[in-house]
Amino acid sequence: MISGSYQMTGCDLTLVSIPERKSLLLKGTATHGIGLPMTEHRKLVALQDAAGCHSPQLFKGVAGDLIARKIPSFLRLDRMASSVAPLALCASAVAIRENSKAFGRVSMAVAVNVSRFESVTMAPPDPILGVSEAFKADTSDAKLNLGVGAYRTEELQPYVLNVVRKAENLMLERGENKEYLPIEGLAAFNKVTADLLFGANNTVIQEGKVATVQSLSGTGSLRLAAAFIQRYFLDAKVLISSPTWGNHKNIFNDARVPWSEYRYYDPRTVGLDFDGMLADIKAAPDGSFVLLHGCAHNPTGIDPTPEQWNKLADIIQDKNHIPFFDVAYQGFASGSLDTDAYSVRLFVERGLELLVAQSYSKNLGLYAERIGAINVVCSSSDAAARVKSQLKRLARPMYSNPPVHGARIVANVVGDATLFNEWKQEMELMAGRIKNVRQRLFDYLSQKDKSGKDWSFILKQIGMFSFTGLNKAQSEHMTNKWHVYMTKDGRISLAGLSLSKCEYLADAIIDSFHNVG
Repeated sequence: MISGSYQMTGCDLTLVSIPERKSLLLKGTATHGIGLPMTEHRKLVALQDAAGCHSPQLFKGVAGDLIARKIPSFLRLDRMASSVAPLALCASAVAIRENSKAFGRVSMAVAVNVSRFESVTMAPPDPILGVSEAFKADTSDAKLNLGVGAYRTEELQPYVLNVVRKAENLMLERGENKEYLPIEGLAAFNKVTADLLFGANNTVIQEGKVATVQSLSGTGSLRLAAAFIQRYFLDAKVLISSPTWGNHKNIFNDARVPWSEYRYYDPRTVGLDFDGMLADIKAAPDGSFVLLHGCAHNPTGIDPTPEQWNKLADIIQDKNHIPFFDVAYQGFASGSLDTDAYSVRLFVERGLELLVAQSYSKNLGLYAERIGAINVVCSSSDAAARVKSQLKRLARPMYSNPPVHGARIVANVVGDATLFNEWKQEMELMAGRIKNVRQRLFDYLSQKDKSGKDWSFILKQIGMFSFTGLNKAQSEHMTNKWHVYMTKDGRISLAGLSLSKCEYLADAIIDSFHNVG
């Protein structure tokens, strides 16, 4: 870096050359109109040449509070010709009166090839979505993408459910329009999604105690709920499992909602640290929000038993905590919509007020449609109406109103008895394929690993993910040597694995586990 400070009549200038960015910055403060003398032109050009910057562009801007506003008319920055240099720059700031106020001192910045966005740093790649990008760049025939949670067929191809195609055909036949939805979303969707989650005959449904607002899949529903917590529960903290889905912390950080972790995963057993979980939730401040995975915990695949769910409900009720469920896999984990809703319905039955974020990305394969909902169970219908009004108020400046296509698909599938039954059958098939892959992987690991290691924890997990117990170095070895793409915490998506690839994956896991520290 080359820099120099120059004193001139009525102006202090600092010239800074940044070779690695091929840029030249001229900063100064003027007390009245100035012109840049030829001697300073030469210094400017010399610095320009030293930086290897031969085609500079004049950048207009003002420092301080004015930098984000329209450049005031009284600040004039002109490019002037020079007979002694390839390019001469002249910075001129004239103090004039505007609205009877004298601007006697003007801060200015003239930059060559310097962006207003110079202070914006490069964001790191997303740890989950970045896996797919790396996978696409790999030319190996053996490569496996076990990172992103999206269902694949046995041929490892994306799958569109038959009921989704049928629902879309119905929509085409009806000639449905593309008009805006209300802020709260499609009424037919909101009804069927709440019925599906809580049960149509549940008291909270019958008595209108649930506020349901359609939102942008699971992430959007969580984010809307986070904004609601931030506005109406100023001193509350959200308790998050350790580990959890990678985007949970981002969502609450972005909403400026404080959070802390409770123990969940026990690396010694590759199972649930239930005692630690209970202790941490019990030690948290009264009235905290407890984020719980309704089923198929992501990333571990480890769920509490029904007995453990009841003990959790006891402690949460005693502590006056508010349960906050993330339900992304209803019907997709076990193959049964009712089984996968057990935890949510248990807490409702216990009379607890709670929040539930829903997503249809996995169980209906509507990944790109961004269809989900936030549900808030309240103690009265009056409270539910007020909560819904405020959720709508928060949604309006956030995204205004939700998309209609996915909402109509869900409403058509769940609202039609024939399509609904066909959907349940398709979910059973998808869940069954994942169970078969899980069993096959366990069989190969048990047969081929001669160390005597117990791999049975894989069979105790549920859903599309498996927590392998591999550490970061071992996970990276899986990618570097075996071309198996996965997240660095050891999570693999069994939905992206075929039966024919299970032996190859078992070899990779055994090698990485035993030969990498």
